[in-house]
Amino acid sequence: MADQATAFAPGRVNLIGEHTDYNDGLALPFAIADGVTVNARTLTEPRIEARALDLGESDGFTLERPERVSGWRAFVRGAVAELQRMGVPLRGAALEITGEIHRGAGLSSSAALEVALCLALTAIADAASLDRMDLAQLCSRVENEWVGARTGLLDQLASLYGVADHAVRIDFRSLDVQPVPLELAGFRLVALDSGERHSHTRSGYNERRAECARACELLGLDSLRDATLEMADSLKTPLDNRVRHVVSENERVELAVRALIGSDVAMLGELLNASHVSLRDCFEVSTAAVERAVDSLLRNGALGARVVGGGFGGSVLGLLPAHMAVPDDAIEVRPGPGARVSSG
Repeated sequence: MADQATAFAPGRVNLIGEHTDYNDGLALPFAIADGVTVNARTLTEPRIEARALDLGESDGFTLERPERVSGWRAFVRGAVAELQRMGVPLRGAALEITGEIHRGAGLSSSAALEVALCLALTAIADAASLDRMDLAQLCSRVENEWVGARTGLLDQLASLYGVADHAVRIDFRSLDVQPVPLELAGFRLVALDSGERHSHTRSGYNERRAECARACELLGLDSLRDATLEMADSLKTPLDNRVRHVVSENERVELAVRALIGSDVAMLGELLNASHVSLRDCFEVSTAAVERAVDSLLRNGALGARVVGGGFGGSVLGLLPAHMAVPDDAIEVRPGPGARVSSG
């Protein structure tokens, strides 16, 4: 137990496997260098005093009964409430929060915030550290129940299990996480901001999740992991297309793993393009701004490009040859290590 601790949690880019996590499917994300940092210092009073330095905003509440609020404060209060519900004996703390991820760009700033908050709070608590899988599930509950976004576990697992120079293959049915070397033979991955902010709580994300649940109900399945393309034909639009996307996206994840292991960058580019077409046409999560960003990357020589982060705005991931300059409003994204904490 320490009186002070600093926790950093990275954002993530999902190489491929979108809207599959809450369907017990597969995904292949990687942690990035940018993320959220939380500095925690113990207080003698049983209170949380939080400051979001980038926003110039603050919040304060007692440990006993965090009330529900909106915005970034919901993440803080949810983290405190869920940790205590897990039996973590939290101490009063002053929290300073800073971030390098553009909010709404689809690089998982929210999961990075949840993870960094929980790691910092547990580091100064009189308790053993939580298992990282348990922590990921706790953070997902924060986002689901306190923020109102019905996300899966992809973002939290990518942040917590990130490995330098690797993506991680996640099986959301078994919760098996395996590193996959991300070697691109001189090619680069970039995230191009579409210029359109997105929010899980205000976009169609929750609607898509509900549609997948409805498709399972009609098909008599526990999850779309068990669905087939033939089953999709028995459903009416749009549910048939939602199933087609999930089934084909799981297949693309496995093919992407093989492409990386076999150093087949051209195949990886084709898979990114196919994923975007499916997300646009079958899952209907693209927008005009996203399409402009995808077209811009492909016209300038990218091997593949797709919307990331759930869609409805945010960023586009592009696979660029070495000779292609990184476009304006884009950043190169490289796989980095996962969340970590230091005391003192």
